[in-house]
Amino acid sequence: MIIKSIGLNGKAQYAFWVVRLSTNSHISCATQIPSTKRFISTSPTQCTSLIPRASSLVAASPPNLKPYLQLMRVDKPIGTWLLYWPCTWSIAMATPAGQLPSLYMLTLFGTGAFLMRSAGCVINDLWDKDFDKKVERTKLRPLACGSLTEKQAVGLLAGLLSSSLAILLQLNWFSVAVGASSMALVVGYPLAKRYTYWPQFILGLTFNWGALLGWAALKGDLSSSAPFWMYAAALQWTLVYDTIYAHQDKADDIMIGVKSTALRLGEDTKKWLSAFGVGTVASLTACGMASDQTWPYYVALAATTAQLGWQVGTVDIDNGSDCWDKFKSNSWMGIILFSGIVASTLLKENEDSKELKNKLKVREDEMDDVTVN
Repeated sequence: MIIKSIGLNGKAQYAFWVVRLSTNSHISCATQIPSTKRFISTSPTQCTSLIPRASSLVAASPPNLKPYLQLMRVDKPIGTWLLYWPCTWSIAMATPAGQLPSLYMLTLFGTGAFLMRSAGCVINDLWDKDFDKKVERTKLRPLACGSLTEKQAVGLLAGLLSSSLAILLQLNWFSVAVGASSMALVVGYPLAKRYTYWPQFILGLTFNWGALLGWAALKGDLSSSAPFWMYAAALQWTLVYDTIYAHQDKADDIMIGVKSTALRLGEDTKKWLSAFGVGTVASLTACGMASDQTWPYYVALAATTAQLGWQVGTVDIDNGSDCWDKFKSNSWMGIILFSGIVASTLLKENEDSKELKNKLKVREDEMDDVTVN
Protein backbone atom coordinates (compact mmCIF):
# COMPACT_ATOMS: atom_id res chain seq x y z
CA MET A 1 0.00 0.00 0.00
CA ILE A 2 1.37 3.42 -0.94
CA ILE A 3 0.33 6.41 1.11
CA LYS A 4 0.45 9.92 -0.34
CA SER A 5 0.45 12.79 2.13
CA ILE A 6 0.21 16.54 1.71
CA GLY A 7 2.51 18.54 3.96
CA LEU A 8 2.23 21.95 5.61
CA ASN A 9 1.35 25.24 3.93
CA GLY A 10 -0.09 23.55 0.86
CA LYS A 11 3.30 22.32 -0.37
CA ALA A 12 3.12 18.84 -1.77
CA GLN A 13 5.34 16.36 -0.02
CA TYR A 14 5.27 12.71 -0.85
CA ALA A 15 5.99 9.94 1.59
CA PHE A 16 5.87 6.44 0.28
CA TRP A 17 5.39 3.72 2.82
CA VAL A 18 5.18 0.10 1.87
CA VAL A 19 3.16 -1.78 4.44
CA ARG A 20 3.00 -5.55 4.41
CA LEU A 21 -0.30 -7.16 5.28
CA SER A 22 -0.52 -10.69 6.55
CA THR A 23 -2.60 -12.76 8.88
CA ASN A 24 0.26 -12.85 11.38
CA SER A 25 0.89 -9.12 11.60
CA HIS A 26 -0.96 -5.86 12.20
CA ILE A 27 -0.71 -2.52 10.52
CA SER A 28 -0.42 -0.06 13.33
CA CYS A 29 -2.62 2.96 13.72
CA ALA A 30 -0.79 6.16 12.87
CA THR A 31 -0.30 9.09 15.14
CA GLN A 32 -1.97 12.28 13.99
CA ILE A 33 -0.06 14.98 12.17
CA PRO A 34 -1.17 18.02 14.18
CA SER A 35 -1.27 20.31 11.17
CA THR A 36 -3.17 18.07 8.77
CA LYS A 37 -5.17 15.70 10.98
CA ARG A 38 -4.57 12.80 8.60
CA PHE A 39 -4.58 9.27 9.94
CA ILE A 40 -4.08 5.74 8.71
CA SER A 41 -6.04 3.54 11.04
CA THR A 42 -6.36 -0.22 10.98
CA SER A 43 -5.69 -2.45 13.94
CA PRO A 44 -6.79 -1.08 17.33
CA THR A 45 -4.38 -3.41 19.10
CA GLN A 46 -1.13 -1.75 18.07
CA CYS A 47 -0.29 1.92 17.63
CA THR A 48 2.89 2.78 15.76
CA SER A 49 3.60 6.06 14.04
CA LEU A 50 3.81 6.08 10.24
CA ILE A 51 4.55 9.79 10.10
CA PRO A 52 7.73 10.89 8.34
CA ARG A 53 8.01 13.81 10.82
CA ALA A 54 8.26 11.56 13.87
CA SER A 55 11.59 11.50 15.64
CA SER A 56 14.11 9.08 14.22
CA LEU A 57 14.43 7.43 17.62
CA VAL A 58 10.76 6.49 17.71
CA ALA A 59 10.59 5.63 14.03
CA ALA A 60 13.58 3.29 14.28
CA SER A 61 12.65 1.70 17.60
CA PRO A 62 11.60 -1.96 17.92
CA PRO A 63 7.82 -2.54 17.65
CA ASN A 64 7.53 -3.60 21.29
CA LEU A 65 9.29 -0.45 22.49
CA LYS A 66 7.58 2.05 20.21
CA PRO A 67 4.27 2.37 22.14
CA TYR A 68 6.20 3.17 25.33
CA LEU A 69 8.15 5.93 23.57
CA GLN A 70 4.92 7.30 22.13
CA LEU A 71 3.27 7.25 25.54
CA MET A 72 6.24 9.27 26.82
CA ARG A 73 5.85 11.67 23.83
CA VAL A 74 9.48 11.14 22.86
CA ASP A 75 8.52 12.05 19.30
CA LYS A 76 7.18 15.43 20.53
CA PRO A 77 10.03 16.96 22.55
CA ILE A 78 8.54 20.46 22.69
CA GLY A 79 6.86 19.62 26.01
CA THR A 80 10.19 18.68 27.57
CA TRP A 81 11.76 21.93 26.37
CA LEU A 82 8.91 24.01 27.80
CA LEU A 83 9.38 22.26 31.14
CA TYR A 84 13.15 22.66 30.98
CA TRP A 85 13.52 26.34 30.10
CA PRO A 86 12.29 27.78 33.43
CA CYS A 87 14.78 25.46 35.15
CA THR A 88 17.62 26.88 33.05
CA TRP A 89 16.54 30.46 33.69
CA SER A 90 16.62 29.87 37.42
CA ILE A 91 19.95 28.03 37.34
CA ALA A 92 21.56 30.74 35.23
CA MET A 93 20.18 33.50 37.44
CA ALA A 94 21.40 31.82 40.63
CA THR A 95 24.89 31.30 39.19
CA PRO A 96 27.63 33.42 40.83
CA ALA A 97 28.59 36.60 38.98
CA GLY A 98 31.08 36.14 36.18
CA GLN A 99 30.53 32.40 35.82
CA LEU A 100 28.79 30.20 33.31
CA PRO A 101 25.92 28.07 34.65
CA SER A 102 26.96 24.64 35.87
CA LEU A 103 26.87 22.11 33.03
CA TYR A 104 26.30 19.42 35.64
CA MET A 105 23.21 21.16 36.97
CA LEU A 106 21.88 21.88 33.48
CA THR A 107 22.34 18.23 32.54
CA LEU A 108 20.78 17.02 35.78
CA PHE A 109 17.73 19.23 35.33
CA GLY A 110 17.52 18.38 31.64
CA THR A 111 17.36 14.70 32.48
CA GLY A 112 14.83 15.39 35.20
CA ALA A 113 12.70 17.47 32.83
CA PHE A 114 12.60 14.62 30.32
CA LEU A 115 11.69 12.05 32.97
CA MET A 116 9.04 14.15 34.70
CA ARG A 117 7.45 15.33 31.48
CA SER A 118 7.27 11.70 30.39
CA ALA A 119 5.77 10.72 33.75
CA GLY A 120 3.24 13.53 33.44
CA CYS A 121 2.20 12.29 30.00
CA VAL A 122 1.68 8.77 31.36
CA ILE A 123 -0.40 10.07 34.27
CA ASN A 124 -2.41 12.26 31.91
CA ASP A 125 -3.15 9.37 29.56
CA LEU A 126 -4.09 7.04 32.41
CA TRP A 127 -6.67 9.58 33.60
CA ASP A 128 -7.84 10.55 30.11
CA LYS A 129 -7.79 7.39 28.01
CA ASP A 130 -11.58 7.31 27.71
CA PHE A 131 -11.63 10.97 26.66
CA ASP A 132 -8.71 10.45 24.28
CA LYS A 133 -10.66 7.82 22.34
CA LYS A 134 -13.21 10.49 21.38
CA VAL A 135 -10.77 13.22 20.30
CA GLU A 136 -9.30 13.22 16.79
CA ARG A 137 -5.88 14.45 17.90
CA THR A 138 -5.52 11.91 20.71
CA LYS A 139 -7.53 8.83 19.74
CA LEU A 140 -4.44 6.98 18.56
CA ARG A 141 -2.41 7.38 21.73
CA PRO A 142 -1.17 4.00 23.03
CA LEU A 143 -3.66 3.64 25.90
CA ALA A 144 -6.56 4.98 23.85
CA CYS A 145 -5.98 2.69 20.88
CA GLY A 146 -5.04 -0.33 22.98
CA SER A 147 -1.39 -0.84 22.08
CA LEU A 148 -0.54 -0.68 25.80
CA THR A 149 -2.49 -1.80 28.85
CA GLU A 150 -2.98 0.21 32.02
CA LYS A 151 -0.74 -2.25 33.86
CA GLN A 152 2.07 -1.65 31.38
CA ALA A 153 1.62 2.11 31.67
CA VAL A 154 1.74 1.96 35.48
CA GLY A 155 4.94 -0.08 35.27
CA LEU A 156 6.48 2.55 33.01
CA LEU A 157 5.30 5.30 35.36
CA ALA A 158 6.95 3.58 38.33
CA GLY A 159 10.24 3.44 36.47
CA LEU A 160 10.05 7.09 35.43
CA LEU A 161 9.21 8.32 38.93
CA SER A 162 11.94 6.19 40.50
CA SER A 163 14.48 7.60 38.07
CA SER A 164 13.22 11.13 38.75
CA LEU A 165 13.64 10.58 42.48
CA ALA A 166 17.22 9.42 41.90
CA ILE A 167 17.87 12.70 40.07
CA LEU A 168 16.22 14.76 42.81
CA LEU A 169 18.33 13.10 45.50
CA GLN A 170 21.46 14.53 43.90
CA LEU A 171 20.39 17.96 45.17
CA ASN A 172 20.48 19.47 48.65
CA TRP A 173 17.78 18.42 51.10
CA PHE A 174 15.94 21.71 50.86
CA SER A 175 15.65 21.17 47.11
CA VAL A 176 14.47 17.60 47.67
CA ALA A 177 11.62 18.96 49.79
CA VAL A 178 10.79 21.62 47.19
CA GLY A 179 10.78 19.06 44.38
CA ALA A 180 8.73 16.48 46.26
CA SER A 181 6.09 19.08 47.12
CA SER A 182 5.15 19.38 43.45
CA MET A 183 3.88 15.80 43.16
CA ALA A 184 0.32 16.65 44.21
CA LEU A 185 0.12 19.07 41.28
CA VAL A 186 1.64 16.53 38.87
CA VAL A 187 -0.93 13.89 39.78
CA GLY A 188 -3.88 16.25 40.08
CA TYR A 189 -3.44 18.40 36.99
CA PRO A 190 -5.08 15.94 34.52
CA LEU A 191 -8.25 16.04 36.64
CA ALA A 192 -8.52 19.83 36.47
CA LYS A 193 -10.09 19.86 33.00
CA ARG A 194 -13.07 17.96 34.41
CA TYR A 195 -13.94 20.63 36.97
CA THR A 196 -12.61 24.02 35.87
CA TYR A 197 -12.25 26.07 32.71
CA TRP A 198 -8.77 27.02 33.94
CA PRO A 199 -6.75 23.78 33.77
CA GLN A 200 -4.02 25.79 32.02
CA PHE A 201 -3.54 27.71 35.27
CA ILE A 202 -3.00 24.43 37.14
CA LEU A 203 -0.61 23.34 34.40
CA GLY A 204 1.31 26.58 34.86
CA LEU A 205 1.66 25.94 38.59
CA THR A 206 2.88 22.42 37.85
CA PHE A 207 5.03 22.85 34.77
CA ASN A 208 7.12 25.75 36.05
CA TRP A 209 8.12 24.37 39.44
CA GLY A 210 11.66 24.22 38.10
CA ALA A 211 11.87 28.01 38.38
CA LEU A 212 11.84 27.52 42.15
CA LEU A 213 13.77 24.26 42.21
CA GLY A 214 16.68 25.49 40.09
CA TRP A 215 17.26 28.45 42.40
CA ALA A 216 16.95 26.28 45.50
CA ALA A 217 19.45 23.77 44.09
CA LEU A 218 22.15 26.44 43.81
CA LYS A 219 21.30 28.75 46.68
CA GLY A 220 19.94 26.26 49.22
CA ASP A 221 16.97 28.51 50.02
CA LEU A 222 14.21 30.62 48.49
CA SER A 223 14.80 33.77 50.51
CA SER A 224 15.03 36.01 47.42
CA SER A 225 11.94 37.28 45.62
CA ALA A 226 13.61 36.69 42.23
CA PRO A 227 12.62 33.01 41.77
CA PHE A 228 9.03 33.79 42.73
CA TRP A 229 8.84 36.56 40.13
CA MET A 230 10.27 34.11 37.63
CA TYR A 231 7.69 31.51 38.65
CA ALA A 232 4.90 34.06 38.20
CA ALA A 233 6.26 35.00 34.77
CA ALA A 234 6.53 31.39 33.64
CA LEU A 235 3.01 30.63 34.88
CA GLN A 236 1.56 33.43 32.77
CA TRP A 237 3.70 32.34 29.83
CA THR A 238 2.12 28.89 30.15
CA LEU A 239 -1.33 30.48 30.05
CA VAL A 240 -0.35 32.00 26.70
CA TYR A 241 1.06 28.94 24.98
CA ASP A 242 -1.27 26.32 26.41
CA THR A 243 -4.39 28.35 25.68
CA ILE A 244 -3.20 28.53 22.07
CA TYR A 245 -2.57 24.77 22.19
CA ALA A 246 -6.05 24.11 23.62
CA HIS A 247 -7.72 25.80 20.66
CA GLN A 248 -6.76 22.77 18.56
CA ASP A 249 -9.24 20.60 20.46
CA LYS A 250 -12.09 22.96 21.26
CA ALA A 251 -14.65 21.27 19.02
CA ASP A 252 -13.92 17.85 20.52
CA ASP A 253 -13.75 19.30 24.05
CA ILE A 254 -17.26 20.74 23.69
CA MET A 255 -18.55 17.39 22.48
CA ILE A 256 -17.09 15.33 25.34
CA GLY A 257 -17.51 17.92 28.11
CA VAL A 258 -13.85 18.73 28.79
CA LYS A 259 -13.07 22.28 29.94
CA SER A 260 -10.23 24.61 28.92
CA THR A 261 -9.29 28.28 28.78
CA ALA A 262 -9.85 28.09 25.02
CA LEU A 263 -13.54 27.43 25.66
CA ARG A 264 -13.79 29.87 28.57
CA LEU A 265 -12.20 32.77 26.71
CA GLY A 266 -13.65 32.03 23.28
CA GLU A 267 -13.57 34.99 20.91
CA ASP A 268 -11.92 37.12 23.62
CA THR A 269 -8.90 34.82 23.67
CA LYS A 270 -6.51 37.31 22.08
CA LYS A 271 -7.39 40.01 24.62
CA TRP A 272 -6.63 37.61 27.44
CA LEU A 273 -3.46 36.37 25.77
CA SER A 274 -2.32 39.98 25.51
CA ALA A 275 -2.95 40.46 29.23
CA PHE A 276 -1.06 37.27 30.09
CA GLY A 277 1.79 38.40 27.86
CA VAL A 278 1.98 41.78 29.58
CA GLY A 279 1.96 40.01 32.94
CA THR A 280 4.79 37.75 31.79
CA VAL A 281 6.96 40.68 30.74
CA ALA A 282 6.16 42.68 33.89
CA SER A 283 7.06 39.73 36.12
CA LEU A 284 10.31 39.12 34.23
CA THR A 285 11.16 42.80 34.63
CA ALA A 286 10.59 42.57 38.38
CA CYS A 287 12.66 39.39 38.44
CA GLY A 288 15.53 41.15 36.70
CA MET A 289 15.43 44.03 39.15
CA ALA A 290 15.30 41.68 42.14
CA SER A 291 18.38 39.80 40.92
CA ASP A 292 20.38 42.85 39.74
CA GLN A 293 20.49 41.80 36.10
CA THR A 294 22.63 43.77 33.65
CA TRP A 295 21.74 45.10 30.20
CA PRO A 296 21.94 41.80 28.22
CA TYR A 297 19.03 40.50 30.26
CA TYR A 298 16.84 43.41 29.24
CA VAL A 299 17.86 43.08 25.59
CA ALA A 300 16.76 39.43 25.75
CA LEU A 301 13.58 40.50 27.53
CA ALA A 302 12.81 42.91 24.68
CA ALA A 303 13.29 40.06 22.21
CA THR A 304 11.01 37.74 24.18
CA THR A 305 8.42 40.52 24.34
CA ALA A 306 8.54 40.76 20.56
CA GLN A 307 8.20 36.98 20.25
CA LEU A 308 5.16 36.94 22.54
CA GLY A 309 3.64 39.85 20.66
CA TRP A 310 4.15 38.05 17.35
CA GLN A 311 2.45 34.93 18.71
CA VAL A 312 -0.58 36.72 20.07
CA GLY A 313 -0.88 39.09 17.14
CA THR A 314 -0.69 36.51 14.37
CA VAL A 315 -2.19 33.31 15.79
CA ASP A 316 -5.37 32.09 14.11
CA ILE A 317 -7.24 30.41 16.94
CA ASP A 318 -9.55 28.68 14.48
CA ASN A 319 -6.66 27.08 12.59
CA GLY A 320 -5.28 24.00 14.34
CA SER A 321 -2.14 23.99 12.21
CA ASP A 322 -1.32 27.59 13.08
CA CYS A 323 -2.03 27.00 16.77
CA TRP A 324 0.42 24.09 16.75
CA ASP A 325 3.11 26.15 14.99
CA LYS A 326 2.72 29.05 17.44
CA PHE A 327 2.80 26.65 20.38
CA LYS A 328 6.07 25.11 19.20
CA SER A 329 7.63 28.53 18.67
CA ASN A 330 7.73 29.12 22.42
CA SER A 331 10.98 27.22 22.71
CA TRP A 332 12.61 30.20 20.99
CA MET A 333 11.49 32.42 23.84
CA GLY A 334 13.05 29.98 26.28
CA ILE A 335 16.47 29.96 24.66
CA ILE A 336 16.51 33.73 24.05
CA LEU A 337 15.84 34.48 27.71
CA PHE A 338 18.32 31.84 28.89
CA SER A 339 21.04 33.35 26.68
CA GLY A 340 20.28 36.81 28.04
CA ILE A 341 20.55 35.67 31.65
CA VAL A 342 23.86 33.89 30.98
CA ALA A 343 25.33 36.99 29.29
CA SER A 344 24.00 39.21 32.06
CA THR A 345 25.57 37.04 34.76
CA LEU A 346 28.94 37.05 32.98
CA LEU A 347 28.82 40.83 32.70
CA LYS A 348 28.10 41.20 36.40
CA GLU A 349 31.67 40.14 37.15
CA ASN A 350 33.03 42.78 34.83
CA GLU A 351 30.94 45.47 36.47
CA ASP A 352 31.81 44.20 39.95
CA SER A 353 35.49 44.14 39.00
CA LYS A 354 35.31 47.71 37.70
CA GLU A 355 33.63 48.84 40.91
CA LEU A 356 36.26 47.05 43.00
CA LYS A 357 39.08 48.55 40.95
CA ASN A 358 37.58 52.02 41.36
CA LYS A 359 37.36 51.52 45.12
CA LEU A 360 40.97 50.33 45.25
CA LYS A 361 42.10 53.31 43.17
CA VAL A 362 40.28 55.71 45.48
CA ARG A 363 41.91 53.98 48.45
CA GLU A 364 45.35 54.24 46.84
CA ASP A 365 44.80 57.92 46.13
CA GLU A 366 43.80 58.47 49.74
CA MET A 367 46.95 56.65 50.92
CA ASP A 368 49.10 58.75 48.58
CA ASP A 369 47.55 61.93 49.98
CA VAL A 370 48.29 60.76 53.51
CA THR A 371 51.91 59.95 52.57
CA VAL A 372 52.45 63.33 50.91
CA ASN A 373 51.03 65.19 53.87
